[in-house]
Amino acid sequence: MADSVDVERVPSGTSGLDTVLQGGFLRGQTAIVNGGPGTGKTILALQFLAAGETGLYVGFEERADDLRRNAAALGIDLSGVVILDLSEQGSRFFSDQSYSVLSPGQAEGDELIGQIADAIDQESPDRLVIDPLTELRALLPDDYQFRRHISSLANALKERSITTVCTAQVTSEAEERDVQFLGDAAIEIRRTTDHRSLEVTKFRGSGYAGGRHTYRIRSETGGRVYPKLVPGDHQREVPREQIGSGIDALDSLLGGGVQRGSVTLISGPSGVGKTTLATVFLRAAAQRGETPHGFLFEELASDFRYRTEQLGIGIDELVESGELLLTEVESLTRSPDEFADTVRTAVEEDGARMVVIDGISGYRLGLRGGDSQDQLTRELHALCRYLKRMGVTTFLLDEIGTVTGDLMASDEAISYLADNIVFLRYVELDGEVRKVVGVLKKRYGAFEQTIRAFDLGPDGIDVGPPLEGYRGVLTGVPERVDEGD
Repeated sequence: MADSVDVERVPSGTSGLDTVLQGGFLRGQTAIVNGGPGTGKTILALQFLAAGETGLYVGFEERADDLRRNAAALGIDLSGVVILDLSEQGSRFFSDQSYSVLSPGQAEGDELIGQIADAIDQESPDRLVIDPLTELRALLPDDYQFRRHISSLANALKERSITTVCTAQVTSEAEERDVQFLGDAAIEIRRTTDHRSLEVTKFRGSGYAGGRHTYRIRSETGGRVYPKLVPGDHQREVPREQIGSGIDALDSLLGGGVQRGSVTLISGPSGVGKTTLATVFLRAAAQRGETPHGFLFEELASDFRYRTEQLGIGIDELVESGELLLTEVESLTRSPDEFADTVRTAVEEDGARMVVIDGISGYRLGLRGGDSQDQLTRELHALCRYLKRMGVTTFLLDEIGTVTGDLMASDEAISYLADNIVFLRYVELDGEVRKVVGVLKKRYGAFEQTIRAFDLGPDGIDVGPPLEGYRGVLTGVPERVDEGD
C-alpha cells in the first residue's frame, strides 16, 4: 500500500470507514462500491452524500420519495441533496411504446448521459452518487461505449473536484474488471446470512487498512464499519509492577501477583471457580481506582452480581458507583471486530486498566461461519497484543472439557498468548470432590511450584496451604504418600 499523498481528504460519512481509508476519500476521485443485493451499497452512498455541503444523487432504481423516506428511517438526512430520479415510470409498463429501429441503448443511453451532465452543470455539487453505475451498461450499445462514457465522466468530475461514489453490482469477471478500472478506489461489500463485511481492494494515491472489516447496518443509525484491530498502531507506557488480588495466599502462589499489562489465562472445567477467581482481581483493581471492565459472554450481569454477593465478594457498590464496569456480550450478534471496538472504547475512553474476558467459548461464537482454530487464535492474538501495548492487565477465562485426567492448559490452543497460566481443577480426596489451584507459567518472575486447596464459600475464596502427602494430584485422583515413601 502506498503512502498517502498530500491531497484534500473527503469524509466518507460512514463511521469507521475513514479509519479504513486512512482519513477518507480523496477530493475529486471516483470510488466504486461493489456488492450483491442487500449488501448496503446505497446506504453507504447516501451517508457519503449527507456528510457533504452540496450533493447530487442520480438513481435508476428507487423513486425519490421512497429514497428520502427510507434514508430518514436510517437517520440519514438528505434535505441538502438533490435527487435526479431516472427510474422507470410505472405507467410505461402499460404503454404501447416499442423500439423498432434503434436499440433501447441507442434510444435512451445518450439521453440519460445528457440528463446527468445537465444536472451536474446546474447543481455544481461537491459530492455525486450514481446508483447503480452498472445500469448505464445496459443502456449503452456495448462495453466500449460504456467504458468511453464513464471514463470521460470521471475525468470531467476530477477536473471539477467533484468526489464521486458509484455503486455497482457486477455479474461477471469482465464487468468487475471494467468497474475496477474505471474507479480510483474500489470497495467490496459481502453479505452472508447474518453478517456483512467490507474490504478496500484499491485506492490510488493512498494507503488503506487491508482485510475484511465488519460492516453493520442498524435502524436509526445507518451503516457503520468496525475496522480490524491493528495492535502496532497503539502504544502506551505503564510501570512494570506486580498487582495483587487482595487474597494473600493467592498472591503468594503467584509470587506476589501478576505484572501490570500482562495476560493471564485462567483455565478449568465448568463450575470450578474461574469467574470467581477473576472477580477478586476485578474488585482489587476497582479499589485501586483502575476502572476495570468485565466482559461477560456466558452470564447475565445481574446473575453475575447476585452470585458474587452470595459468595461474599461484594462488588455491588463498586458497580453502582461506576468504579467497576460490566458488559454483557451477545456473541451471536457481535463479530470480533465489533467486540474489539467495544474493548477499545473501554480502554481509551473509560480508562480501563484491567479487562476480564469471560469466556473464550462464548467469544468463539462471534467468529462468523467459523469454527476455525486459526481464526480464533488470530483474533485473540490481535486483541491481546493491543491490550498489552496499552498496558492493560488482561484475564482470559477458558473452560476445559475434561474434569479429570491429563492436565491441559487450554482446549483452544491459546496458551502461548498468556504470560501467566493459572489452573483450577477438581480432585477426589478421601472420597470427596475437592478443588485445587496452581500456577503453570509466569513469564515475569518466580512463582510457587505447589498446588493449593481452593474453596468457595459465603466468605469468598479460601486458598489453603500447599497440599502435602499426596501424589498424582493433577490426574484428578491423587494417592496418599506414606511417610516412609
